[in-house]
Amino acid sequence: MLKRILTTVFFLTVIYALNAQTRSENLFYMVNTPESFESFRANVKQISIVCPQTFLVSKEGTLSGSVDPRVLSLAKANNVKVMPLIVNSGFDQKLLHDIVSNPVARKRSIEMMLEYAKKYDLDGWQFDLEGLSIRDMNDFTLYYRETAEALHKNNLELSAALVHATENVGGPSAYHLFLYENWRAGYSFKDLSEIGDFISIMTYDQHTRRTPPGPVASPQWMEQVIKYLLAQGVKPEKISMGIPNYSVHWFTDYTTERGGFANGRSSKYPMVQHLLGQNNAKKVWHEKAQVNWAMWDNEGVFEYLFIEDAQSLKPKLDLRKKYNLRGISVWVLGGEDPEGWEVLKRETIRK
Repeated sequence: MLKRILTTVFFLTVIYALNAQTRSENLFYMVNTPESFESFRANVKQISIVCPQTFLVSKEGTLSGSVDPRVLSLAKANNVKVMPLIVNSGFDQKLLHDIVSNPVARKRSIEMMLEYAKKYDLDGWQFDLEGLSIRDMNDFTLYYRETAEALHKNNLELSAALVHATENVGGPSAYHLFLYENWRAGYSFKDLSEIGDFISIMTYDQHTRRTPPGPVASPQWMEQVIKYLLAQGVKPEKISMGIPNYSVHWFTDYTTERGGFANGRSSKYPMVQHLLGQNNAKKVWHEKAQVNWAMWDNEGVFEYLFIEDAQSLKPKLDLRKKYNLRGISVWVLGGEDPEGWEVLKRETIRK
């Protein structure tokens, strides 16, 4: 009898552990476009949190924006939390400095968060305040703490979308130094994760228009970001891992001011299919980057396309399970490979 009880307990423990590892809080960002809304409506049952990017904060701490009533209705009917983003327009560094360094502006913005939360029956907010200078770390952390205290008193959640980092040094080049001092080092990852409810780490934009061609987010690089956060003392249950559903196309460009230069452009999945067809190009699996990519000749000049699709999604979701992270934060609804939803359904259970 005792043996049977112990065996039952063992199997229940295993099942619980597997479910805990499989369950994922699926956060999706959306913008105010028809494509983004239609994707939300079609796939709402696989979404745990929706974050509309519809609110801006001014120099004086004034919030402006709204939430589509259709989004609110769909979210409520499907038990989806609504946590809009608060954005400094253009990710302007001076604007962000003016806000976080001004106690009056901070207080005004917090009061408006509470007012808007009441108006739209929100579940909370997410900071998407980027371009943060290394000099503003303390003020930003204080602002986040003040906001968390006010929101938590009113049963609202707070999270932050944070730019990725892999090490706490300036890096090997002037480009890395620029990123470190102006985009990464202002975030105290451990403190922010403990003050708020969770952080959404932007484990994407590994390569951008400012870099040579390469994957938007290779799992190998994403894992470096995750390991860095864990080494900083951030708990895995506080980490929502960023996933891109956009691709990037690199090409030659020209303006009268700059002359000729290499450029890159974010491309939604329909554009990816268009580019491949237009240039009679075939995508090829890149084993190291764990993504598909393509290259073609445009009048003697090579163009490159690194693709995020259903095939590249699976190894990223494996990372979430490997480190037992809280969930995923996907940018952005409306540009994804439709087959990715089937991959997500197989690999995660909505939390």
